[in-house]
This record gives sequence, structure tokens and C-alpha cells, in this order.
Amino acid sequence: MYLAFEGVIGVGKTTLARLLQPRFENSELLLEVFEENPFLSDFYGDRERYAFQTQTFFLLSRYRQQNSAVPAILARGKTLLADYIFAKDSLFAKINLRGDEMTMYHRVHEALAEKIPAPDLTVYLSASVDTLMARIALRDRPYERTMQRGYIADLAAAYDDFFANTATPKLILHSDPLDFVRYPEHLTLIENKIRAALGISPYQPSLLGGHS
Repeated sequence: MYLAFEGVIGVGKTTLARLLQPRFENSELLLEVFEENPFLSDFYGDRERYAFQTQTFFLLSRYRQQNSAVPAILARGKTLLADYIFAKDSLFAKINLRGDEMTMYHRVHEALAEKIPAPDLTVYLSASVDTLMARIALRDRPYERTMQRGYIADLAAAYDDFFANTATPKLILHSDPLDFVRYPEHLTLIENKIRAALGISPYQPSLLGGHS
């Protein structure tokens, strides 16, 4: 089984994947390695100048990781939980690239995407721009301190449009009222929604207390 989590920067997809992984038997995590992108800090300082370099690096890095890791993990009979899908790259590209750069990027992405296995279910964590900005500020990554609200709003709109129109198996969760870090019941609620979408048995916590 291949389960992926998606959403705009700061929504909590990596945290959710980490918290759910122990609840799925015989499972492994696949986490995006975004810190390795040498252009990322410069991109947030000057998006127009560094967009193509940043996007191309991410495209090839994500392809290399997913093309090698996803089939290998699934071949071992493991349940895979990933904190991104390969298609996310094109969402960022549509916002950041223009003209010939976008044309070239699209051709490369289209060719590479054919070789990437698709998840059995993608969980999309939607959130308001206010919530996203608050969560970005809370985690306080240095290169995100200059993150513009308009950029996050554009990303949120692109994500909403993608998941409203894609045919891929998906579960859309509005995450504004959820705090799955502080409240275990929120985590269990999400898990049971995922299990229901996948058609597998719901999570059953052990009963506490003695016999009457």
C-alpha cells in the first residue's frame, strides 16, 4: 500500500506522516529532502531570478528519490507513507516559471512522471492562508522568514484546483480545526478516515480499565 500526504508549505504533512507511520503495520517513511536544494534560500529572496534553477533541482531530486525508493519499498511488501507526491513539482512550476522555461520544464516533467508509481491514496491537507502563515512562522525556518503571503495564497489556490480536478484517489481534509500533534483523538480521527478511504479495518485503541 502506498499512502501520500500533500499540502501547501507549513500545513503539517511531514509531521502527520511521522505520527501515523507507527500506526500502520510493516510500514516505512519516505520524506522529501528539500534542504539539499542549494538555490532554495536565494529563491525566496528573488523568486524570478532563481525560479528555474530551484525548480529544476527539485524536479530531478524528487525523481531520483521516488524512482529508486518507491518501487523498492513496495517490492519488499511494505506499506509506504510519503510526505509528498511527484505531481507537486508541477504545481510550483506553474506559479514560478514562464515562457520557454515553463515549456522546457513541462516536457521533462511529463517524461519523468510516467516512470513514477502513483499512490493508492493521497491525503490532501487543505488550510486557510491565515493558518498556513501562522504555522510557517511557528516553525521559523530561516529561509522562510521572508515568505510572502501572496505566494502562499497562490500555492493554496493551485493545490485546491489540482485536487478538485484530479482523478487520483484522494482524501481531502480541512486541517484548520485539527491539531494532531497535541490531541491524539484528532490523529485517530484522521487515521480512521484514511482507513475508511482505503477500505481497511479502522484503528481500535486498547480498552482501558478493569472488569466490572
